[in-house]
Amino acid sequence: MEFRDLKEQYKQNKEAIDRAIAGVIDNTHFISGPQVTELEKQLAEYVGVKHCIACGNGTDALLLALMAWDIKAGDLVFVPDFTFFSSAEVIATLGATPVFVDVDYDTFNMDVDSLKRAIEAVEEKERYRMKAVIVVDLFGQPARLDEIKKIASEYSMFLLEDGAQGFGGELNGKKACSFGDISTTSFFPAKPLGCYGDGGAVFTDNDDWAELVGSFRVHGKGKDKYDNVRIGMNSRLDTLQAAILIEKLKIFKEYEFDRCNEVAAYYTRELSGTVHTPVVLPDMRSSWAQYTVKFENKELRDKAAAVLKENGIPTAIYYAKPMHLQKAFADVPSNAEELQVSTKLCDVVLSLPMHPYLTEETVMKICRMIKEVAEA
Repeated sequence: MEFRDLKEQYKQNKEAIDRAIAGVIDNTHFISGPQVTELEKQLAEYVGVKHCIACGNGTDALLLALMAWDIKAGDLVFVPDFTFFSSAEVIATLGATPVFVDVDYDTFNMDVDSLKRAIEAVEEKERYRMKAVIVVDLFGQPARLDEIKKIASEYSMFLLEDGAQGFGGELNGKKACSFGDISTTSFFPAKPLGCYGDGGAVFTDNDDWAELVGSFRVHGKGKDKYDNVRIGMNSRLDTLQAAILIEKLKIFKEYEFDRCNEVAAYYTRELSGTVHTPVVLPDMRSSWAQYTVKFENKELRDKAAAVLKENGIPTAIYYAKPMHLQKAFADVPSNAEELQVSTKLCDVVLSLPMHPYLTEETVMKICRMIKEVAEA
């Protein structure tokens, strides 16, 4: 069994994907080919923003956004404590300081009250400049971006929406990756919309930031790639990946998003009352990058993972360690008392196979094994 069944996805869409790949090979325009521009156009239209700038990967997308805002040493950037490392890594890469914020136990996303307390705790430290908030749409569901955006605006901070896992999700009918002053996503193969390698994108309505990101991603180019007006990086999306993504975006819109919601409903129906199932708020729709349940304790979680593994069912722990306990951030001041939910989640979460090609029968099999462990 596959955790995210890319083999079956390819099998069912092989003709269209092969044709797209062959088209790039025939034209031999492997870098910055017309498919990249077409993908950017389609993604911007789907998300509902003015600009989409494709890039090399999701981490670069975050970094490019912060570079457009000139984030640097002495700046503070607020970020969830329960997230993938890159969400906070990019802050430190630019010499700025991450401020870790706790998350909501039910939704896994940034806790609004914890953000307020984190801001209050550093507000009087004049040597720091509060510059931005990075909000992660974890596991597919957008965070409370409407509320967080108001807080960021109140303190004159930028809002960066990390939609690497949230692409396709919705808040009040508005698409993820459209809420931030700048938003980003990742096309890592296992993401809701994934390519066959690495890829990412930056979204914004701001013309100046879009121009800066477009420059930074190609060595700080000016009028062309040999006119270098600033220090940038090499972060172009390959034409092959763009061609694949154009085809996979069709599949995502026509079938996969809705089907993942059906699969999630199977899980929730069978597991409610046995383990803590994911909570999707009434004004939200999730793209289900992961289906993550919570057990009562670490022992039960680990036992369930072992039983499933013995039966050929893969699982994953997202995430085993919060940001404030990562060795790389050992020198970053943090208040462990304010980060208790993130710490607890790391001991009890377990992500189950989730993709649009799972059958109800397979989900039932997985759930029976979980029930046997949890109810023993």
